[in-house]
Amino acid sequence: MEESLVFQWSTIRSLLAILQWWGFNVTVIIMNKWIFQKLDFKFPLSVSCVHFICSAIGGYTVIKVLKLKPLITVDPEDRWRRIFPMSFVFCINIVLGNVSLRYIPVSFMQTIKSFTPATTVVLQWLVWRKQFEWRIWASLVPIVGGILLTSVTELSFNMFGFCAALFGCLATSTKTILAESLLHGYKFDSINTVYYMAPFATMILAVPAMLLEGNGVLEWLSTHPYPWSALIIIFSSGVMAFCLNFSIFYVIHSTTAVTFNVAGNLKVAVAVLVSWLIFQNPISASNAFGCAVTLVGCTFYGYVRQILSQQPPPVPGTPRTPRTPRTPRSKMELLPLVNDKLDDKL
Repeated sequence: MEESLVFQWSTIRSLLAILQWWGFNVTVIIMNKWIFQKLDFKFPLSVSCVHFICSAIGGYTVIKVLKLKPLITVDPEDRWRRIFPMSFVFCINIVLGNVSLRYIPVSFMQTIKSFTPATTVVLQWLVWRKQFEWRIWASLVPIVGGILLTSVTELSFNMFGFCAALFGCLATSTKTILAESLLHGYKFDSINTVYYMAPFATMILAVPAMLLEGNGVLEWLSTHPYPWSALIIIFSSGVMAFCLNFSIFYVIHSTTAVTFNVAGNLKVAVAVLVSWLIFQNPISASNAFGCAVTLVGCTFYGYVRQILSQQPPPVPGTPRTPRTPRTPRSKMELLPLVNDKLDDKL
């Protein structure tokens, strides 16, 4: 009886963790798109900078003030030698995500971001000469096919937004790969990641945002009928972006690796559905089918990685079959150092 109650509570806890993760993620996506489309605040660098500032303040509050998470100590030298380069790639990734959201629908942007597993594998193979099992390559086929079908049939296609989202995938893959070497020895969770990288990202982006968008922001403030209420929405999206990081930390510790993978892909489907209900962007049947194929492919890719991670090590003296680099052995390893879902939305 007691074991049954424990199991039921564990199931409820996992479900609640997933639902609040979905809620924060979808809310941040919708708020960002609302800012660009409905508030006519067409300044993705400024929005990204606001989110970095809110995340930096939130990370400091959680770790230093409320002490809800222990601080992972990083040597001062490593902060510049390791954390700063990662923060630079992190910054580029977030900006590209917001730029793409400025020009293309949420459904199309989210589908393209699902291309990240393929770009990661290809980059590791081309640049780092990593070898992969054939099952990994096979699992990428539906992802690539779904992306191609979605792109060809997208009714609101914009080349600039498409390229921004695609290069955002490359930035995400580069960040994840660089994390292996640059952050080797540091086991960051999502909160410590934000604590260290958000201040650097703010410092990197602040000057370009002021130079490229400063005059436009001032003009928007002077012409918008309700600037203060709009600013509240913009800064609220930054607060929600930080809450998304905290929700990821919670869901990681409340679910299994397989559940996390499946829930992550279902979350994309929820985001696409909710954004369509709110913004009513046209979606053809073939476009929706392409999106579904991509999400199924991502789920299959995660399943293949999970299966490979459970293979026993080779017997000494026998030829070693090349394994997928950095195959996830636990649910923590399924989350990149700067998680992809954070990458999409900050």
